[in-house]
Amino acid sequence: MNNRDSHREAVEAPAKTASVVLTERLNPDNWAVASHVAVCGIFLIALVAALDLARPVLLPATFAFVIGLMLGPLSAKADRHGVPTIVTAIVLWLLVLVICYGVIALLATPVLDWIGKAPEIGRIVKARLHFLDGPMSALRDLRNAFLPENEQTGAGVDIASFVQPALAIATPALGQTFIFFGMLFFVLLGRSRLRRALVTGFDDHDTRLRFLKIWNDIENQLTSYLSVVAVINLVVGLGAAAIALAVGLPNAIAWGVLAFILNFIPYIGALIMQLILVGVGLVTFPTLPHALAAPLLYLGFTTLEGHFITPSIMGRRLTLVPLIVFLALVFWTWLWGPAGAFLAVPLLIVSLVAFHHIFPTHTPTLPD
Repeated sequence: MNNRDSHREAVEAPAKTASVVLTERLNPDNWAVASHVAVCGIFLIALVAALDLARPVLLPATFAFVIGLMLGPLSAKADRHGVPTIVTAIVLWLLVLVICYGVIALLATPVLDWIGKAPEIGRIVKARLHFLDGPMSALRDLRNAFLPENEQTGAGVDIASFVQPALAIATPALGQTFIFFGMLFFVLLGRSRLRRALVTGFDDHDTRLRFLKIWNDIENQLTSYLSVVAVINLVVGLGAAAIALAVGLPNAIAWGVLAFILNFIPYIGALIMQLILVGVGLVTFPTLPHALAAPLLYLGFTTLEGHFITPSIMGRRLTLVPLIVFLALVFWTWLWGPAGAFLAVPLLIVSLVAFHHIFPTHTPTLPD
């Protein structure tokens, strides 16, 4: 009897173990966790879809709010010196307007000139890149082997097909421009009231203090980032203008302004600038080494700036993890296009500051 009972228990043990595992997997707590994860996933998908659908309004509004936060410490300093809020808001708003107008004025003439020469540029680029005729012919033969004749499209370069979408992206709509400047003015004007209204929305005293600390830290971090990066990009713009002048490219000032703007986009901005320099060099200069002189010099200059100058100036406080910066850049560029690329790092700074305060690694010291 004892042997039979022990044998039966040994046979029934795996079945009991399987039933216990199945019961644990069907535990209501596990289902609750799964439901929470599913709800969070659905919320994130809906949030991304809403950001995409509301881009015509959210994009200029976000731009205005981020710039308003960057200018917040200047507004607070003016308030401490007794300057009326309306005067500070008007001065800062006019400053942003003048900067935007100056950038457009400096870039408008060369851009319109290049657009007018689009057919000629296409012919010159095709003649300069004649050494690629062999590989391109092989690619055409490969395409002819897979595609019927009636499904093939012409291989000619249509400059207008590239220029028109670029202008559609680079030139903001009138309504979005109005939203940007209108909201920027009201953000600068009502900064103190907005912060006070948001703070009073919390009932707990510690939560109010934490929110104030998050707001102030975001403003300080964004202002530090903008000021430091603007100075660095100014040096990059001066270097690009000097390279253009030394090599012989036309409109050296426009090259400096373009380098200054594009360098606000991490990684991609310098690459875009080098590609533009290559294209213009092929059109402007008769030989390939002369055409590659400007992009190679700019590549060496930006490599020195990105790996040595910028990290030493910005230090640990403003240095972000390159992988996180790249992922943020990819996400916001995919979602909001080129404008999203400019907003990627500021929005990342806002998110990281808020995250570190909401989920601190140590107990924060709250102000009195």
